[in-house]
Amino acid sequence: MIFSLGKTATADFIELDTGIRGFLSVDSLPPDFFVFSPEEYELPLRDSPWLTFSEWVIQQQDTQSGVVQAFGAWADQTLSGDPRILPQNRSYLRLAGSSTSETGDLLQFKPQVRFRLDLPTTQERFRLVLESESEELTSIDEQRQERQRTRRDEEESRVTTALRYLYELGDMVNVSADIGVRVKANPDAFVRLRGVALRQLDDNWNLALDQRFYYFFVRGFGTRSYAAISRPIGNGWRYTADASARWIHPERTFELGQGHRFYKRLNHRAELSPRLGVQGTNRPNWQPTVYFTDVTYRYRLYDDWLFGEITPTLEFPREDNFSDRYAITLRIEMFFSGEVR
Repeated sequence: MIFSLGKTATADFIELDTGIRGFLSVDSLPPDFFVFSPEEYELPLRDSPWLTFSEWVIQQQDTQSGVVQAFGAWADQTLSGDPRILPQNRSYLRLAGSSTSETGDLLQFKPQVRFRLDLPTTQERFRLVLESESEELTSIDEQRQERQRTRRDEEESRVTTALRYLYELGDMVNVSADIGVRVKANPDAFVRLRGVALRQLDDNWNLALDQRFYYFFVRGFGTRSYAAISRPIGNGWRYTADASARWIHPERTFELGQGHRFYKRLNHRAELSPRLGVQGTNRPNWQPTVYFTDVTYRYRLYDDWLFGEITPTLEFPREDNFSDRYAITLRIEMFFSGEVR
């Protein structure tokens, strides 16, 4: 990593590119740090391959974000038959690349593309949604590793198209019903029902519930449940305890997961999120399948659309007789959207 310090006397501290503030005070700098010579008043621009490439990336993000949002707005207007555009359009395109090194398998790299075309019609209760993946058929273990691992079963990656009906039971409870199809070589039609509830239990504790029921005409019936409680614990930290369960009816299989996560925004650019937990299954009998812990450091590299992550991971999987397995993942993400989701 390269640290660059410029000349300034307008702040009480200097913020390094690591996002950690306050380690270098103005008083510790030499006097000549604040002195400009006449030839430094207007220095010529220095061209470089990195500067040219970074300017091209910034230009592409501005251009393609407009294309994504314009296409979503056009489709919304066309399908609804109304010239108005609702502000809730959540269309996005996310490009990412991850490089993972782990025990016995070094330097994996894999690009990743995720997208959503979210088209709220002017009838408000109906919405056409196109997504790159269906979370219902993603295992709890794959969902946990989605941002950390490069070995993902590409056979499960399909475009999902659904017509969604939204209904609010109250200020904190929303229900949605979908009918759609997963598109690939063998299309799979489905129906699904989802209920989400958010509730503040007291001055500190918050509760979140997410329950899904789905039926795929090829894969069959299943359910997915999620519950989490969270609260601030001081010094900018927030604690979350969550539990997940997934029932696969054709296989008569339960997948279970329990985790504890801590989160802190270090500053306006950096976030830190340690996590630990356990996952298990009921096949062939009730047993844990993996114990894990990881720490994600996320840094906003540029504006609100370019991010970098570093995630060291330690696992104890049953398939390796609970021997330790180490991994570290470097990830970079770029969003093409008017708003990061």
